[in-house]
Amino acid sequence: MQRKHLLALGLAAAVTSVAAYAQKGGLLRGDTYRAEPVRGLSADLKNYPEQGLLSRRASQPVVAPIKRAPITAKLAPPIYDVTESDVYDVHSFGRYVKWLGLTSAFINIQTGCPKPTTPDEYCQELNPTVGGVTSFTFNDAARIHLPKYATNSLLCYWFAPVLTVTYNNPTATRAIGRLHYTPTLTVENPVLSDPSLIDPTTGAPFGGSLLTSMTASERFQEALEPGVTLNERNRDSAVCMAGLLSHKSLVENYGLTPAQADDFFASPTTIRLNIGGSTQYVSNASLVFGLRIVGD
Repeated sequence: MQRKHLLALGLAAAVTSVAAYAQKGGLLRGDTYRAEPVRGLSADLKNYPEQGLLSRRASQPVVAPIKRAPITAKLAPPIYDVTESDVYDVHSFGRYVKWLGLTSAFINIQTGCPKPTTPDEYCQELNPTVGGVTSFTFNDAARIHLPKYATNSLLCYWFAPVLTVTYNNPTATRAIGRLHYTPTLTVENPVLSDPSLIDPTTGAPFGGSLLTSMTASERFQEALEPGVTLNERNRDSAVCMAGLLSHKSLVENYGLTPAQADDFFASPTTIRLNIGGSTQYVSNASLVFGLRIVGD
């Protein structure tokens, strides 16, 4: 049995937060540790203009539009006579949840990375400097390929990290051990190859994909006395609220027309998980990230 299937049992309970913190101990004077910003947009987060500065993608070249057969599928009408002021999410109200796939990524942060044994396994070499920050970025760490017509108006994530961390302070003074990570999702869809569609986070054409943030970033801190080694395991989950993408957000946040949003959900879509972050005074970490996608 593949390891990603073993994660299915742990995805039921979920809690949503813009940024979850587990902090024990304060900052040290002269500390140079910096948090990474949440990047991109999602239906869960308001579309603030300054988010355009947070995109990590460079401007995309103009791409010729892809010739596709006309899409005849349209957004299904609401099942019940409700309004946005009643339930906000009118399009999916009353519809059953559709299970749209499960994937996972296994990330190790250690000294002496071994050769990966599976395609979903990654490793980051630790910074050998005592107290130095180890940064890591793994784009396309896991992915789900959805066929056309997979969902009606909504894509939503269930995100379940399992984190095993060894903090270590080999110095003669007090230190703060830290682990921080930020997940994002890259969403690829043929509709986004239209060069007339401009990504509001970059000011350039989408180039076939967009980058969304997730309300699942976390930061952990542990106060470490001299010579102390501390093992810690954390397990929690997060789910989206308004969706990582919805028909409404494609129109209001990303500038698609209602017809283009219809076309989006009638086209095949690939969702790729990206994980970035950093550690300090950590001698070893095993980070397992389970991702499930659901729709309506």
